[in-house]
Amino acid sequence: MKDYSRRGVMLAATLSALAGYVDAVGFMTLGGFFVSFMSGNSTRLGVGLAMGQWEQAGVAFGLIALFVVGVVIGATVARRFGEGRRSAVLAVESVLLLAGAGLCAMGWREAGMVAVVMAMGVENAVFQRQGDVGVGLTYMTGTLVRMGQRIASALHGGACWEWTPFLMLWVGLAVGGAIGAISFLRLDVLALWPAFAVVAGLTLAVRRAEVRAERA
Repeated sequence: MKDYSRRGVMLAATLSALAGYVDAVGFMTLGGFFVSFMSGNSTRLGVGLAMGQWEQAGVAFGLIALFVVGVVIGATVARRFGEGRRSAVLAVESVLLLAGAGLCAMGWREAGMVAVVMAMGVENAVFQRQGDVGVGLTYMTGTLVRMGQRIASALHGGACWEWTPFLMLWVGLAVGGAIGAISFLRLDVLALWPAFAVVAGLTLAVRRAEVRAERA
């Protein structure tokens, strides 16, 4: 994270909060399955297989597969348009969230969740570097490990505050999850529309910044 500007860190924290928001909405829509937290779905897959709960295992496996498809799409877009063109990846994510929100609003929740899961996979390519994930936005275990490592380094004479960007990512995800749950209780699946609006707004803002940088 130290290689990213303050604006980049803020974008990452915002997208992490969005992932938490969408994951909470998806979790409550799907009755305990996740749309961005694939570690949780992997555990549910294992438990389902062990207990012979084939429907649970099938749903978990399907969500994992869809997420991977989203990652492939996001990584392909990043390669095609250039990894520095984050707006291209965000645009694809916003289209998928629009499709998901629209399908859910029409009563096709399962189809809508397909698009939403892929959107969360796409999001992980926003900070892609040399074909790899630069910043994990939809999962926090690695982020918390890195935060702990930076804290340990600070305690032994290293840089004092390098752990704070990782804390921001975690706080963003947790706060986003809380807001997503509250929004779902009030709006049901219509809570996906604010998520689409945020990503669409970020796409436009990031694209404007890219255009200014290209002209400079």
